[in-house]
Amino acid sequence: MAWRSFRTRLILGSIVWILAAIGVSGLALSQLFREHVTKQFDAELVGHADELVALVDLDAEGRPYLHRRLSDPRFLPPGSGFYWQIEHLHGATTVSGSLSGHALVLTPIAQGQERRTFVPGPHGPVRLLERRVDVSGEPLRFAIGVDEHKLDEVLGAFDRTLALSLGVIATGLILAAALQVGFGLQPMSRVRAALADVRAGRVPRLPEDSPSEVLPLVHDLNALLDANAEMVRRARTQAGNLAHALKSPLAIMMDEGEQLRRAGQTDAADAILTQCERMRRQIDFQMARARAAASRSAPGSVANVRGAVEPVVEAMRRLHGRRQVAFALDIPPELNVAVEAQDLSEMCANLLDNAGKWASSRVQVRAEATSTGMVRIVVEDDGPGLPAESWEVAFDVGERLDERVHGSGLGLPIVRDLATLYGGRVWLEDASLGGLAAVLDLPAAPV
Repeated sequence: MAWRSFRTRLILGSIVWILAAIGVSGLALSQLFREHVTKQFDAELVGHADELVALVDLDAEGRPYLHRRLSDPRFLPPGSGFYWQIEHLHGATTVSGSLSGHALVLTPIAQGQERRTFVPGPHGPVRLLERRVDVSGEPLRFAIGVDEHKLDEVLGAFDRTLALSLGVIATGLILAAALQVGFGLQPMSRVRAALADVRAGRVPRLPEDSPSEVLPLVHDLNALLDANAEMVRRARTQAGNLAHALKSPLAIMMDEGEQLRRAGQTDAADAILTQCERMRRQIDFQMARARAAASRSAPGSVANVRGAVEPVVEAMRRLHGRRQVAFALDIPPELNVAVEAQDLSEMCANLLDNAGKWASSRVQVRAEATSTGMVRIVVEDDGPGLPAESWEVAFDVGERLDERVHGSGLGLPIVRDLATLYGGRVWLEDASLGGLAAVLDLPAAPV
């Protein structure tokens, strides 16, 4: 899933390239410094060798000696790591104080030759410069060197400093790359936030102040939103036109049925009126479904639960006030659902109307947010209730469980169909007031 993120890909790609570049640069710098330090050490050995040759002479016994000590004091302390040795080819040998009497083992060398080599020393390998020079007609071998670990110490200290410096640089570059990626992707984040606002119903379209690379996408999305809104508008208009076109002939047929009844043809009148009533129920049911389906396809459908329910409760108080039915409302004002306001009002109106018809004296409606991202609306009454085996039957289209109470049998089926279209559900259960409770779960609106 991480590789599906532009941010992750760009940051990881930057990290890989930064680390690779820093690593190659570090190796190159370390190698260049090694070559530089090695040449510097070798140049120092050449200078010390020249000085050593200039200061040497032979005593009466043919033993080499120096007129004075070398200018570099590091050749004096024992074990300092800087050594010189003068060897007469006939056996006499003179060494620096740093060798403490331990002569270096040298290999034969030709007259006038100079070479660089490694030989064992008191404390490990010695980087050595050798020369063969005749002094006062006597062949002498000059050797001057330094412990290899002295060079390694200098290189190691440089490598540690270099690694620390490059690590700091790499960290800074990675942070800069992350900031650059974040800054570069901000327009995409703004588009995402704007889409969330559109989906939540806070704005109708995306703002068009995006960079030129993102603006074509914003234009396409806005065009899609406009086309979808126009399609929904046309669908709702056509649904309304269709309902009007069907209900007008249906009203004429019902009027004809009433005239037949007044004329004494009750059987024919009852048959016509019964079929007309069924047709009216189906028209109302299918129109509600079509309107809800069109609303569901449009993003940004948001309704405040209390704002939608309060006018319905006021209407129910007037409708059922003659029977002294009281309606109580307990809904927090901040609850919003991802439902078109008109559809929410219709669902609540059907549930409250049913409760008002069957209530003895009290109907209560309450709502709360659940932990599953839904908003639960509960409408309960203190009426006679309904047997559990009839709860599902009540949702069948046109089903009326008691013909004594006026109704079409479409209220609960319409509520269930609308709730299902919006991703919710509705069911019946026993009420805490003693009657029947209708529980409606609808998806909460995005925050």
